[in-house]
Parts: sequence; structure tokens; C-alpha cells
Amino acid sequence: MAKRDYYEVLGVARGASADEIKKAYRAKAKQLHPDRNKDCKVSEAAFKEVNEAYECLKDDQKKAAYDRFGHAAFENGGGGFGRGNGHGDFGSAFADVFEDLFGDMMGRRAGGGGRSRASRGQDLRYNLRVSLEEAYHGAQKTINVPGSVACGACNGTGAEGAVEPATCPTCSGMGKVRATQGFFTVERTCPTCNGHGQIVKNPCQECRGAGRVQKERTLSVNIPAGVETGTRIRLAGEGDAGMRGGPAGDLYIFIEVKEHPIFMRDGRMLACQVPVSMATAALGGEIEVPTIDGGRSRVKVPPGTQSGKQLRLRGKGMPPLRHGPGLNGEAGDMLIELAVETPVNLTARQKELLREFEAISADNNPQTHGFFQKIKGFWDEMKG
Repeated sequence: MAKRDYYEVLGVARGASADEIKKAYRAKAKQLHPDRNKDCKVSEAAFKEVNEAYECLKDDQKKAAYDRFGHAAFENGGGGFGRGNGHGDFGSAFADVFEDLFGDMMGRRAGGGGRSRASRGQDLRYNLRVSLEEAYHGAQKTINVPGSVACGACNGTGAEGAVEPATCPTCSGMGKVRATQGFFTVERTCPTCNGHGQIVKNPCQECRGAGRVQKERTLSVNIPAGVETGTRIRLAGEGDAGMRGGPAGDLYIFIEVKEHPIFMRDGRMLACQVPVSMATAALGGEIEVPTIDGGRSRVKVPPGTQSGKQLRLRGKGMPPLRHGPGLNGEAGDMLIELAVETPVNLTARQKELLREFEAISADNNPQTHGFFQKIKGFWDEMKG
């Protein structure tokens, strides 16, 4: 069976640049790699064919010969390419695409190439409890955060006298070394620099070459109005310092709003249970209730109020996050739940008046009358 044209195999036009050829090869190699197409003979054969084509076209001399003579340029001893098992120099070609296939598994960072001279610091978490009033108004809080900061003695370089680290001679600054083992090219972390790509010949005495030291920092945090339990605030660059001058991580502050002795919260809604006397509930009247902004509101209690009745104060709940209080169109409401209170420790005269009232108020308890009517119907049905 005649070999396919190498340009056709890679899917590029004749005259394609070296970058275009390399890009096409990487895409094909990722798609057809045996690790992604296990037990697929067709993909395995196509992968070898793509590798053979790239091994020819990436070399200027071989490419020139192929452009002039085609596959005949390498037959009958013409350079030895493509003979034997048809793999070409697999180790050499595969090394070009190794980072694209396995870069993420080896810890490569986007935009970092193969180098790892400085590593980013870790992100930190801080749990902060605030009162409901602070969540309503917003607040400025001061916190102490333990962690690492850039070493002042070496300016974060890790070297004595702030001397810039030298390029690692083993990996030439790549942080990784490669070794060919039969069919595969294996890449591992450089043992000399531990993947940093640089070595510190004279480590800083203060930080012992790390470029950072442990220190507790005092930070001022702005708590916006409207936060609730679970709200996360990110402070960029306030996490642990990076290794050897690397960028610092971020600090994430997780908010927990403490329970309030008067108000209960559900999102932007507030609820408050207010006791009312039996006389006020029966006759109606006005009561005074507190609001979360520190003020007071007078609320009318309608005559004949029962326990559990809810009244609503518009705009007296919590503000939406990232907006200040007092925005009536956006703030939540406050629900007032009335609890009719039964008097205790009655005097003889009070008891006498209540018995007299009960005797003449049989028609003033519609719920009681309706309930016992239902019970009577239930018993009659059971007897039937």
C-alpha cells in the first residue's frame, strides 16, 4: 500500500511554515495518542504515521529532499528515514509534544512555559464572625492573619545580600529533565533545583533560602452592608508569600453572622416575635417594636387579633449586598409575629372578673365553637 503524502497526513498545505507544521502535529498527536485511544489499532497506526510525517517535515534538510523527490528520497538507503518499524525517531518527535500532552499532570501553569523559577504562595482562609447590626450597616474590622511574608533581608530572593539566584546547570532553568527510556521520553522534576529552575548558591540566613518568613499580619477588612453567613470576601495578594519572589496567594474571608437575641433572619427578610396582652389583642391598640437600624416603629394591632398573626413593615429588613441601608425599594421587609400572652399570678378579683367575662362571652370565641363542631361531627361519624 502506497504511503500517504506527509502534508496530507498532518493536514497542512505544501509550503507551510515550521510553526504551522508543529502546531498541526501537536493537534494530531493529542487526538491519536495511544493513552487516549486504548486498544484501538486504527488510532495506533495513524499515530505512528503522523509521527513519521512530522519527523521528516520538521527537519529542514529532510523536508527539502521530500519536497523534491517525495518518499523516494528516503528509500534504498537514502538517509535511512522510515526504515525498519516505520516509527521514525519517536523519542525525538514525541519530546516536542510531551509538554502539551502531559503538561498539566506535571504541574505546568498557564503562561509559565516549562519554567518554575518562582512559585505562587498558597491561598489562605479566615473565618470572621460579625453581628447582625454590622451585617446591616457594614463595618470596618481589624483581623490578625498568621502566614508567610516576603523575607526583608533578601527581598524575597532567598539569597544572601539579595543576589539573584543562578540558573540551574542541570536543567538549564527548565525545572525538568528528560530521559529516553525505550519507546518513551520520560520527564521528571530536576533533582538539583527541585523544579525551581534556579539555585541559590549562598542561602539567606534569615529565611534559609525560601525567600519568605512566618509572620502574623494585621489587616483592615471592609465588610459591606448586606453580608450573610457564607458570604466570601477575597483580598487579592494577601495570602502566603510566594517562594523566591513568586506572587502571593489570596486571602479568602468567610463571613458568619451571629444569632441575634431579637431578630431572626432569612435572606433579606427579618422576623421579630412581639408579645401583646390579651386585652390589647381583643380590643385592638398600638404597640412599639424595635427595628434593626436602631429605631422604633409603632404598629396597630387590629381588634380580635389571634396568636401567630403577622404584620409587615416594608423596607425594614436587610439591605441587599453591596448596597447601603435605607434603600426602601431594594431592602427586605420585617415581619412582626404577634403572640397573645395569657396573664399569670392572678389576684382573686382578676379571677372573678375573668369567670364573669367567660360566662357572658360564649358567642365571642368563633374558633373554639368551630373546633368543637368539628369534633362533634367526627364522633357522630365514628358512631355511624
